Amino acid sequence: MTRTTRTPRTPDTARRTRSARIRRAAPALGAAALAAALLGPIAGAQATAPAAPAAPDIPVAAVKAHLSQLQSIADANGGNRAHGTAGYRASVDYLKGKLDAAGFTTTVQEFTRNGATGYNLLADWPGGGTEQTVMTGAHLDSVTEGPGINDNGSASAAILEVALAVSKAHLEPSKHLRFAWWGSEESGLAGSRHYVKGLSAGDRGKIDAYLNFDMIGSPNPGYFVYDDDARLEKVFKDHFAAKNIATEIETEGDGRSDHAPFKDAGVPVGGLFSGADYIKTAEQAKKWGGTAGKAFDACYHASCDTAKNIDDTALGNNTAAIADAVWQLGS
Repeated sequence: MTRTTRTPRTPDTARRTRSARIRRAAPALGAAALAAALLGPIAGAQATAPAAPAAPDIPVAAVKAHLSQLQSIADANGGNRAHGTAGYRASVDYLKGKLDAAGFTTTVQEFTRNGATGYNLLADWPGGGTEQTVMTGAHLDSVTEGPGINDNGSASAAILEVALAVSKAHLEPSKHLRFAWWGSEESGLAGSRHYVKGLSAGDRGKIDAYLNFDMIGSPNPGYFVYDDDARLEKVFKDHFAAKNIATEIETEGDGRSDHAPFKDAGVPVGGLFSGADYIKTAEQAKKWGGTAGKAFDACYHASCDTAKNIDDTALGNNTAAIADAVWQLGS
C-alpha cells in the first residue's frame, strides 16, 4: 500500500476543518429532518389497524344439544313453549342457567301481553366500552301449535352457543356485548317492543348494532341477509362470499321479527333468515340445493316443527356467520 504524505495541522487549520464539517453536515441533517417530517405522516397513514380476532368454530352439535333441551321442555309442557306457558318460562330458566355459569350478568325483564306475564332474558358480557353496545337477539317463544324448534329455537340456541364461546375465549371486546332472548314475538313482537320502549334516547343511541336471527335452520333452506343497514349487511355478505355461499336480500320477514322495533327507533339493524312458508324457486334450488316448489319450512307454525325439522348445514353456516359478526363488530 502506498503511503501518503500528510500536511501538519495547526490549531487554526483544525478549527477551519471542523467548521467546514459542521457547514457540510448541517444541510444533510436538515434534509434528513425534513424527509422524516414529510415521510412520517405517510408511513403512519399506511400502517394498518390490528385485525379483529377471528371467531372460533362453533360446533353444530353443541347448538343441537340446546335444541334437544328445548324439545324436551316442550314435550314436558303440553307440546309448546309459547308466551304465558310453563314451557316458555322453563326455556328462559334453561338459558339463564347456562349464561350465569359462564359469567354473564343476566336480567329477566317482565312485561304483560294478552293478560299473561312475559319475559325477556338479557345477558351482558362484563367489560367493553360503555358508549357502544353490540346487541344480538332472537325470540325464544314458540306458537301454541308446536315446540318451535326451527322457529325460533334454532336462532335462540345458536346465539346461546355464540355467547358461551365468548366466555370460553375470555373475549375482551372494545364494545359492550349484550345478548337478548325475546318473549312474545309470536303475538306482536311484544317483548322486543317493551324493551325498546323502555330505553332512554341516550341508551338507544349507544346501540351500535342490533343483530336479529329468526329461523336459521330451515329444512329446505335459503340464505337471506337483512339489507336494512349497509354496514351490517356487508359483514354477513362478505362472510358468506368467503365461503362461496350465495345470498339474497331478506324480504319474507320484513317487519315481522324483533328487529322491527329497533329499526323504528333508529337503531342500525342486521340479521339472517333461512326461510319460512315462501316457496323455493328453481333458481334458488340451483344455487342452494334442496327442493324447488316446496316451502323453505313446511312445518312453519305447525306441530311438526320439532328437533327433526332442522337442516344441520344451514344451522352450522348461520351460526358461524353470527359468531363472525359478533367478533368483528365487537372489536
